[in-house]
Amino acid sequence: MSHPEVLLRGSKILQRWGGLVAVNEASIEIARGTVHAVIGTNGAGKSTLINILSGEITPTGGKIELLGKDITRWSQPRRARNGLGRSYQRNTIFPDFTVFENCRLAAQAQVHRPWVWWNDAQKCRHSVDAARKAITQAGLEDVAERPAGLLSHGQKRQLEIAMCLATCPQVLLLDEPLAGMGAEETERMLTLLNQLKQGHAILLVEHDMDAVFRIADCITVMVNGVVIASDTPDNIRTNPEVQTAYLGGH
Repeated sequence: MSHPEVLLRGSKILQRWGGLVAVNEASIEIARGTVHAVIGTNGAGKSTLINILSGEITPTGGKIELLGKDITRWSQPRRARNGLGRSYQRNTIFPDFTVFENCRLAAQAQVHRPWVWWNDAQKCRHSVDAARKAITQAGLEDVAERPAGLLSHGQKRQLEIAMCLATCPQVLLLDEPLAGMGAEETERMLTLLNQLKQGHAILLVEHDMDAVFRIADCITVMVNGVVIASDTPDNIRTNPEVQTAYLGGH
């Protein structure tokens, strides 16, 4: 049986803030066709790790590879242009713009073609096509012309993922996409993630343990900046160290 293709790899990532070690030589691999969840209590280092992988923070030590290239010192925009998409815990949409306009702007920022500045941005075929494809993938066709500020909470989170998809990423870093969702919205998002993993590698930071154990192919557990386990959901559930440190017999 062939192993899935690893698209994003972090090796021995270290992050110090003065005397505090926020991430302590953590290693992680995100493979195409999989959802890889990172779990841990508040302060475990999950957000710092995802910020390092996305390029918001340059690590104190360690190495990050995207599609086989060393991107450890690359800026966030350069990573985005090379296939790394990121969603945030906070809404990052433009509420007065339509769903379509939000996605088109995301796609256009990705292309960044200054030599055609005199062109009408709305006519940029690549951006329009990428936006429409992303909206369809995220299941938002019915609200494509609705101002983003009028969407439900769940639809806004779907839009954030659509904006990610509009940049044509191969790797998706999703920071708590289920936060604040009701049961129906959670089901919709889990269905979407299952569909998206077919062509992408997905890293998911999430607090909803029931959802994590349903959707994840692999789970990495962090405690105090250290990865204490990384395995299948079944193995994580029965891991004594994980149970003691975090799950409480989940």
